Amino acid sequence: MLLRIVKRFHRFNHRHRRILTSKVCVQKLHSDFTDSHYEGLYPGHIPTTSIQKALLAVGSGVAALQNPYRHDMVAVLGETTGHLALINLRNRMKNDPEGYTILTERPRIRLSTLDLTKMASLPDGSFGREYLRFLEDNHVTPDTRADVKFVDNEELAYVMQRYREVHDLLHTLLGMPTNMLGEVAVKWFEAAQMGLPMCALGAVLGPLRLNASRLQSLFTSLGPWALQNGRHARCVLSIFYERRWDQRLEDLRQELNIEPPPLILSATNKMST
Repeated sequence: MLLRIVKRFHRFNHRHRRILTSKVCVQKLHSDFTDSHYEGLYPGHIPTTSIQKALLAVGSGVAALQNPYRHDMVAVLGETTGHLALINLRNRMKNDPEGYTILTERPRIRLSTLDLTKMASLPDGSFGREYLRFLEDNHVTPDTRADVKFVDNEELAYVMQRYREVHDLLHTLLGMPTNMLGEVAVKWFEAAQMGLPMCALGAVLGPLRLNASRLQSLFTSLGPWALQNGRHARCVLSIFYERRWDQRLEDLRQELNIEPPPLILSATNKMST
């Protein structure tokens, strides 16, 4: 009797293993099929319809207005509203030799790709040393930039990702900290330079969070400077910054046709001329 029970158990266990193996194989085939028919899109991509994108844009826009430091909501808003601007930026990069190289090589700006020790050894005034100083003074890191999810084109998704990872470099180029006035000034530059609706929205609504003295600084000095430089500067996404760390910041500004800021803002919100 016991022998028959043991044999039946072994037969059941064998069949159970075959069923589990088959389920795993089906799941693997489904995963392979999905990957092989992914239409060239990227890992992490979330397909959405036009209606879904509109709902995401509205929801993320409201959340970003309530808290401009909700970078996740700002990111969703940028992805769901920036299709035409991303096409224009991609075309500008393709028409620039250095920008074309960036689109081909797809560099990423992450702590894992930065040689912080080498950057710290660069002389004061070099772009790499000033960028590292910006990260330290403002307590930020490039690793906080979220990966793109809702852009339905792999190349345009990279352009958006590059914009996010270059954002802190723009702060360095423009001499702007990450306080509200500095962020608004950078948004005015980006709105004029890139045409992303998210940047335009931030440029229009960001001043609502400034006090009277900072509004005066924005409208009489920093704002006109940011708009003018944004319109006339070379496409800032077409610069291979990773190969420019040892270049003098002032020389890079001149190459990009960016004038020094009219006001010096510190990370502690103080201003000086």
